[in-house]
Amino acid sequence: MLSMREFLGPNRAPLQPSAFYMLPLGAVRPEGWLKQQLRIQADGLSGHLDEFWPSVEVNNGWLGGDGESWERGPYYADGLVPLAFLLGDPLLIAKAHRWTNWTLEHQRPNGAIGPVKNTDWWPNMVMLKALTQYYEATGDARVIPVMQKYFHYHLAESARSKLVRWAIFRWQDEVLSLLWLYNRTGDAKLLELARALRAEGHDWRAQFENFRYHGKVERSQTGLQTHVVNNAMALKTSPLWWLVSGDPADRQAFYKQLSELDRHHLMPNGVHSGDEHYAGRHPSQGTELCAVVEGMFSLEHAIAILGDPILADRLEKMSYNALPGTFDGDMWAHQYDQQPNQVMCNIFYRAWTTNGPESNIFGLEPNFGCCTANMHQGWPKFAASLWMASPDGGLVAVAYAPCSVNAEVRGARVNIVEETEYPFRDTLRFTVRPDKPARFSIRFRVPGWTSHAELRVNGQPQQAVLKPGTFHEVTRTWNPGDKVELRLPMPVRVVTGGYNGSVSVERGPLVFSLRIGEEWRRIRDRAPAADWEVYPTSNWNYALVVDPKNPAASMKVVERIVGAKPFTPGGAPVEILARARRLHDWGMKQGSADAPPKSPVRTSEPVETVTLIPYGSAKLRITAFPYAEK
Repeated sequence: MLSMREFLGPNRAPLQPSAFYMLPLGAVRPEGWLKQQLRIQADGLSGHLDEFWPSVEVNNGWLGGDGESWERGPYYADGLVPLAFLLGDPLLIAKAHRWTNWTLEHQRPNGAIGPVKNTDWWPNMVMLKALTQYYEATGDARVIPVMQKYFHYHLAESARSKLVRWAIFRWQDEVLSLLWLYNRTGDAKLLELARALRAEGHDWRAQFENFRYHGKVERSQTGLQTHVVNNAMALKTSPLWWLVSGDPADRQAFYKQLSELDRHHLMPNGVHSGDEHYAGRHPSQGTELCAVVEGMFSLEHAIAILGDPILADRLEKMSYNALPGTFDGDMWAHQYDQQPNQVMCNIFYRAWTTNGPESNIFGLEPNFGCCTANMHQGWPKFAASLWMASPDGGLVAVAYAPCSVNAEVRGARVNIVEETEYPFRDTLRFTVRPDKPARFSIRFRVPGWTSHAELRVNGQPQQAVLKPGTFHEVTRTWNPGDKVELRLPMPVRVVTGGYNGSVSVERGPLVFSLRIGEEWRRIRDRAPAADWEVYPTSNWNYALVVDPKNPAASMKVVERIVGAKPFTPGGAPVEILARARRLHDWGMKQGSADAPPKSPVRTSEPVETVTLIPYGSAKLRITAFPYAEK
């Protein structure tokens, strides 16, 4: 087992201290339904893409071929590496070795990495992220000197070879790897390069201090500063730069950025709109899959730096809703754009800001192949970030899912097994197994949406109040076999204030959507994958009959077995039965559900019982509902 101190800090001076520290890849292992979800991913596109998709086949430039030599190879490696090592899958590990080995074995004498014909700094930034994970999983001694030589090369070249296009807006991704290496070497030139990148790169802090994109942008307004993936990557910029600058305004800038994006572009599924650029809050606008996985990655690092439990609530909301909601159940097909109100997925010129007519079908590479290459990092990096380390030598349960964690804590080797069916159930059980009695802290996140949370240690209730929106610390001498039970009550919530006064329904970290009958039509064979259109086979235009102040009075929760594929309509482990009335005048516009009628709406249609299922399980859905007047 690798030492926590070797990987986790504290940050070297003059860097600011982080609230928490990431555990090395492999310290957290998925179990239960989460491990099965990663297995589904490995058996789908992620595990087989390099066998048939030309962009990442053996001819790729990052494998020594003369094919695609820009971002797609590094993107694929950046998700393949954590997936392979978290599953311990020998075949996937061999594939991961192939990508990392070529880069490690073919560094040029001047320090440059990657295909010779690539002259853009951006793809290198992605491969560096893959190499840091690979090092944490394997301890391969080649990684540190290769990265150090590369950064010295970049610093020497920076005066004459500036960042261009995408790299200007994604400079923070290189800073992330720079600081990772600085904490291991103390090389001051790395901080010099970080400052050079900051000077060349886009000023995200300034953009949100005077944010002027208050709705869906027109084509004439679009630029890389309004690109949704750039903005998702940029969420980690201010916390990351605060580590270098120490300027409190950089910490504050992160919350200003979130506030502006939430006010003008937040969707009910927890992500910001962008199809492909800022698209406002209309629930039939889309969000690109790359923005989902990059937003998750940004939040994982923001949580580590800032230690804010509310950000972990956001991370779970994105991970348990927007991420699975844009894949088919087998993860052999994905969408480029997902919609909260998605009632038909077909080839049609919808009201996207710039994207094409294939953007919301499920397929191999709808609209554009960047998401096909980049989508793989979502689940595995989330799994790897479930636990973090605290500066006092303890452990932090940041997000919840079935897993185990192994770490060196205050001279003891500690294993914690977390058994749960969360987010579908409200109870989590932890078995703590140090190899000898050891005194340390475990911090358990108490989500902001719960109330009257309960914590028991070895069956004894803890008297301290578990305040929502905090990390609750338990410090004691832990003995092998100690057990902790945490219950997080999940009342049904009706969230108001949506587009045209619409409402959405949540329970725990899950967002719920109307179950709509689905007819999948294969429209193109991409063997072994395929492209699919999805058509509704049941009504979708309903207004909820609900009292937002007392939603439980009109809604019934039905729990079902958590099976092998919980993120499918038939496998949904929890349902909410709700009351609703049809709205015959609410129809479609430009191939999508029209805007929800302004609430409250008047209708004389009879009350029906409708079924709501988790957003991630529903591939056709209504998520932003109008509600009927009393």
